[in-house]
Amino acid sequence: MSSNRRDFLKMASLTGLGLATTGLVSSCATSAPASNLGQIQKEAGKTHRQVFNMSGYAAPKIDKVRIGYIGLGMRGIGSVKRVGHIEGAEITALCDIRPERIDLSRKEMAAGRPAPATYSGTEDAWKKLCEREDVDLVYIATPWHLHTPMAVYAMEHGKHVAVEVPAAKTIDECWQLVETSERTKKHCMMLENCCYDFFEMLTLNMARQGYFGEIVHGEGAYIHELIDLNFGKTSETDQAYYDMWRLKENGRNGSLYPTHGLGPICQIMDINRGDQMDYLVSMSSNDFTMGPKAKELAAKDSFYKDFAQMNFRGNMNTTTIRTRRGRTIVVQHDVSSIRPYSRIHLVSGTKGIAQKWPTPAKIANSHKWLSADDFKKVQDQYTPPLTQKLGEMAKKIGGHGGMDFLMEWRLIDCLRNGLPLDQDVYDAALWSAIAPLSEWSVANRSNSIDVPDFTGGTWQKNKPVDLTLAGGGTTNVRA
Repeated sequence: MSSNRRDFLKMASLTGLGLATTGLVSSCATSAPASNLGQIQKEAGKTHRQVFNMSGYAAPKIDKVRIGYIGLGMRGIGSVKRVGHIEGAEITALCDIRPERIDLSRKEMAAGRPAPATYSGTEDAWKKLCEREDVDLVYIATPWHLHTPMAVYAMEHGKHVAVEVPAAKTIDECWQLVETSERTKKHCMMLENCCYDFFEMLTLNMARQGYFGEIVHGEGAYIHELIDLNFGKTSETDQAYYDMWRLKENGRNGSLYPTHGLGPICQIMDINRGDQMDYLVSMSSNDFTMGPKAKELAAKDSFYKDFAQMNFRGNMNTTTIRTRRGRTIVVQHDVSSIRPYSRIHLVSGTKGIAQKWPTPAKIANSHKWLSADDFKKVQDQYTPPLTQKLGEMAKKIGGHGGMDFLMEWRLIDCLRNGLPLDQDVYDAALWSAIAPLSEWSVANRSNSIDVPDFTGGTWQKNKPVDLTLAGGGTTNVRA
């Protein structure tokens, strides 16, 4: 970082005011969740001396992967059902603050499977699950502010971790994950399922085989209208967010949920494995919908009175990232505008381009998009081994069209065969860090901020994600 830029960052630092959430249940927000913008600036400038390189690390084989689940809401309970199809995986413990969610999850488990231990009713019940000797992998699907504390505690107690997105909310939490994973030599994989979507995997293999030439630019997004879901009361529908936790998160103004669009692009560009992010700038529009919605609801229902006082993030956030090798990435976030769902998966290189969202997906190696027949030929040629092996089975088992099952099967297969994971703790930290870094940039008139190097410089020699099933592929699937 240049001295001029460092001086500017010191002068421009701001402290965000808001609600600090603690425990498993946070109180009702009257302002934005706590975001210390000065601390973001400080932690972003931290340098890291790597203790142990978790990129490419192959942990000892685990023949039977014993899993403990913390959080059995929308994401957790779906995984419990899917993992029951994977041989070599056993669910040994379940935890949720709501006993009824545990009961429902047990009903979703495959018939004839051993009954898991259960933990519920208190805010720290999850710690007992992490302390069990018959748990190898802790699967965390709780509200965001709990992800890092739970992941760190699990690794400290000798467990590998699979944590939902984002893995961390602050830059300090990102560093906690990295330092704990390196010290304990326990995997910390963020469950970025979109890296396993079929078109994203296709374009990753195409990029790896040189179809696009030198990758120049990538785009990703999370554009998903969630107004009704965010404002829905848990008592009204099981699909609402418990204790309104996700609505409270929308008091932070930045790219709050960047990883769905960002993760696949990072893998295509070999970020953390041959290239690295350098700096970013971020800009948000005003809020045109969430504030008015809160006030509209508060006029009819006093439950929403405190939410009507919140300052919500802008509808659209656009964050632009430059890498050390001179590539650019654009990431967008909007969950409150009336628009069709989109992740804007776009890969642009010196020889070609691929794009999905809107569907159908398109590929070009000239000024015209490939015809349907030529697209099919490319698809047949470049579909990677994982999709070839399990694609149709994954579609039947489900989870966002099958990508959830592909991700979970691959995770279990890697652990059982002692293979490095497709996503490591550096990916979890870096992709999650975009949210707080973007908050700082938005608050500082879209000025640039350096992106930390969580690998401690080893990105220059780390190997790209292995797209083969070499050494693995041995885990069977139950019908």
